[in-house]
Amino acid sequence: MGVQEIKAQSEDVAGRFERVGGLDGHFHYAQKKGYSGVGLYTRKAPGAVIAGFDRSEFDAEGRWIEARFDTANRKFSVISCYFPSGSSGEERQQAKFRFLAKMAKHLRKLRAEREFILVGDVNIAHQEIDLKNWRGNRKNSGFLPEERAWMTELLTRGGLVDVFRTLNPQPEQYTWWSNRGQAWAKNVGWRIDYQLATPAIAATARREHIYLDERFSDHAPLIIDYAFKL
Repeated sequence: MGVQEIKAQSEDVAGRFERVGGLDGHFHYAQKKGYSGVGLYTRKAPGAVIAGFDRSEFDAEGRWIEARFDTANRKFSVISCYFPSGSSGEERQQAKFRFLAKMAKHLRKLRAEREFILVGDVNIAHQEIDLKNWRGNRKNSGFLPEERAWMTELLTRGGLVDVFRTLNPQPEQYTWWSNRGQAWAKNVGWRIDYQLATPAIAATARREHIYLDERFSDHAPLIIDYAFKL
């Protein structure tokens, strides 16, 4: 299970959230308190846990945690990743573009070495079907042409699969709603949370579900069942 934007430090997690529902937690915290951070909860102990991916700017923001489950026959990882938002201004949008460039290179390298599932808040709605008011958001962060082109490249030449969309092609399937106005009540949402997988793993996906029975935050949990065992 992956969680993003946990906004916590180790002292906040200690004694409370290291283990939840029989699952052990693994975390990458941001250096800045109350900011960013990601986690993974696993039932099986991974052979290795890797926090961070770029050894510089974005590792300081706590955006990547990877659990590796390697066997004699398979190298496999589960990753929780939190992509930056550029909505606060041009400076952060440029940081987001730097992140995307580094992430594309990192994912290409990783795909050449192992199978994986990346679960995360990608902060990009890929297609018009992925947000309610797409016409009014064409110049806004999260739906910029450059961001959408990055996703297209990742899902074509990058060789990864948007697993949810392979199972559910229907409109109005959103995972995030603004806290402003009545976005939740009116289902004026965005689909910006993904499970991105290498093709062999994606092919084992059987069921998808966006959990809407309770509201935990401005995001809804994205659940996908895969027919393989570690």
